[in-house]
Amino acid sequence: MSSDLAIRVRGLSKCYHIYDKPQDRLKQSLWRGRKQFYREFWALRDVSFEVARGETVGIVGRNGSGKSTLLQLLCGTLTPTSGEIEVHGRVAALLELGAGFNPEFTGRENVYMNATLFGLSSGEIDARYDEIAAFADIGDFIDQPVKTYSSGMFVRLAFAVIAHVDADVLVIDEALAVGDVFFTQKCMRFLRRFRERGTLLFVSHDIGAVTNLCQRALWLQNGACKKQGTAKDISEAYLEAFYLEQQGFQEPKEKIEGPKNQVKERPVDPRLELIDRTNLRNDIQIFAFDENAVSFGMQGASIGFIGLINEEGKVIKYVVGGEWVSLVVDVRAHQLLSGPIVGFSLKDRLGQTLFGDNTYLSYKDSPLEVKAGEVFTTRFDFYMPILPVGDYSVAIAVAEGSQEQHVQHVWMHEGLILKSLTSSVCTGLVGVPMLSIIMEKPA
Repeated sequence: MSSDLAIRVRGLSKCYHIYDKPQDRLKQSLWRGRKQFYREFWALRDVSFEVARGETVGIVGRNGSGKSTLLQLLCGTLTPTSGEIEVHGRVAALLELGAGFNPEFTGRENVYMNATLFGLSSGEIDARYDEIAAFADIGDFIDQPVKTYSSGMFVRLAFAVIAHVDADVLVIDEALAVGDVFFTQKCMRFLRRFRERGTLLFVSHDIGAVTNLCQRALWLQNGACKKQGTAKDISEAYLEAFYLEQQGFQEPKEKIEGPKNQVKERPVDPRLELIDRTNLRNDIQIFAFDENAVSFGMQGASIGFIGLINEEGKVIKYVVGGEWVSLVVDVRAHQLLSGPIVGFSLKDRLGQTLFGDNTYLSYKDSPLEVKAGEVFTTRFDFYMPILPVGDYSVAIAVAEGSQEQHVQHVWMHEGLILKSLTSSVCTGLVGVPMLSIIMEKPA
């Protein structure tokens, strides 16, 4: 294999034999292949790709697409049915929770056992043990049997070991998804440092993390490689396909009546003209409303449409951070609503609410009354904040009552999905256009 390649995969396939009845296994062994008593399930079929030294490659795909099977084949824990795998260098992997751990051993004993499997000597493990324990940060549980650990503690200890074994190739599966946000951020900081010296294969359902962390990506679907390309292109194609499938290829309304007498004049960040001509412009993609998105409530109302419109009143699929925008929500009442409250929250991929508002204070003294069967529209006008690169969702709620006491008629968790593709944000959860930035010396 070329010295510039860390991984080469050619025509890789993995087939499992599925037996409907236990006795079929015995029949198969007795017939010695002259008759087939099983069904074939191809977890992978004819997958080929290469990963260069020092490259970071993301692997995306729905559950059951073959991602975990591919990683296990690369790590040598499974044998391929056909095809070739070449891996250069020491491989460390974080796959299934607790994989490679003896549940009866303590955390300390498992550290020594796992690190030995990765090729470290006892002396090397002794020298690194304190750093491993500090990275895991599970306190006195390090001397307790791992069978008493939570899933998060499993991940902490397993990641701490692979972070200190001097691996050339690091393979990370979805196991990171169970960690708390603080540990996840610690792991992401380590992975960004690791990219400077090693090769990384990263599997995640978090498209924002793949786009942010990886240079290229591989999209698996039904065990086959559907598409390869840059992480940005693959992530966008994958997310678009996912939501188109969820929405049944339904297009949103072409036009909704926009706001009247909107004040156009406003203070402007003097840097925006420059930023908008560079790759730092905050391009935000808006995916079509999914009326079947997960929701709950007393069903006194339903949401018929959620979308963003521009100053011309047209439904938009893209917006730039800092631009004026209007969030429109169409609601149908299924019973008499006296003083309905409509609210929204924009959340990041971790579920943190970045900002939001509702109609309560605006209509407290003059509540709207809506009869059963009637449709009413709510519009929130604001300037879109500058969003860091990543995935976002808008939760919409329709209630009746007051801020403190109300009946929740419908709450839609992810009524609208947004994806920030590029951004000028350098710190914080969101950015706001500055009216001015001045630095001067005393006269």
